Amino acid sequence: MLRFMPVGDSMTIGSAGEHTWRYRMWEHLRETYGGPFALVGPRETLYDKATDAPVSYRYADPDFPRAHLAGWGEGWLHMAPLIGEAVRSCRADVLLVSLGLIDLGFYTNAEQTAENVHRFVAAARSANPRIRLVVLPVIPNVRATTDAPFAAQVSRFNELLAKAVADLDEPRSPLLPASPPASYDIHHDTYDGTHPNASGEHKIAAAFAGAMWEAWGIGHPYAAGTS
Repeated sequence: MLRFMPVGDSMTIGSAGEHTWRYRMWEHLRETYGGPFALVGPRETLYDKATDAPVSYRYADPDFPRAHLAGWGEGWLHMAPLIGEAVRSCRADVLLVSLGLIDLGFYTNAEQTAENVHRFVAAARSANPRIRLVVLPVIPNVRATTDAPFAAQVSRFNELLAKAVADLDEPRSPLLPASPPASYDIHHDTYDGTHPNASGEHKIAAAFAGAMWEAWGIGHPYAAGTS
């Protein structure tokens, strides 16, 4: 059994009524991975905008393993203290990580955020020395189109993230960079300039799937969809 844990912010937890890219990844692995697998994590809910809390189970299709470690408004800063226990209790083998936008937008600069990447990896490895991580760079959102300093911080962090992934990579616990979707367009792949719509969900899932297929032979190339 290979256990995948999605780790992320609002783009990963999703909100009431959505499929989420987690669902798209589950569909992909169900069709292409040749062995038993599960999505794991200590949380299951979606974010409910009406109550401003992660209390909804109203998935567009609830019939999938909904477990995750994601939170609306949470970043590397918030997940670094949680990841060790989450990996340990859920026996995660592979972490699919999409974090950083919230950190840079509200909490830490690029250098401080990169330090939290190191803390996150160390904590995950303390729980499972053979943990594998696939890490997606920050996808700039609509704020980056009008806020030049923020855009610069996103660019700088992605450089530091790439360096951290390279420096921290090791044979028994590999760190794998996922390439940001080349065709991702915030005007067509999000519903508000930040959060993915159906096409955005597919493209994020495809980024993770493509990285794992090319580097580790897990699954197959992602068959793009829009539904």
